[in-house]
Amino acid sequence: MELDRMLKALGEPMRLKIYQALLERKHCVRSLSKKFGISESAISQHMKVMKDAGLVYGEKYGYHTHYLPLQDAVDYLAEQFELMKTASLTVDRDMTICQCEYRKEGEQE
Repeated sequence: MELDRMLKALGEPMRLKIYQALLERKHCVRSLSKKFGISESAISQHMKVMKDAGLVYGEKYGYHTHYLPLQDAVDYLAEQFELMKTASLTVDRDMTICQCEYRKEGEQE
């Protein structure tokens, strides 16, 4: 899974809203179009981006496709954010010491 592609896809505000709606229940393009007041073609384009990023999948019901988030993607995102949280908690936040790689050992500001 590619975290950068997932985050880029969800970085667009409307796609994030659509994804959050899909986390509540499955929707078809028409349902999402009415919910958000944008055209079905715009929703379809957003769904394509999220599908290509590995965030959602569709189930066909006659002429309609109902979209759902991929559980593996939800789990992966949650895992990645948990790793970021853990890493953040270990950062030395002592502002008196510069830890830049380019600074020579023992050099003062």
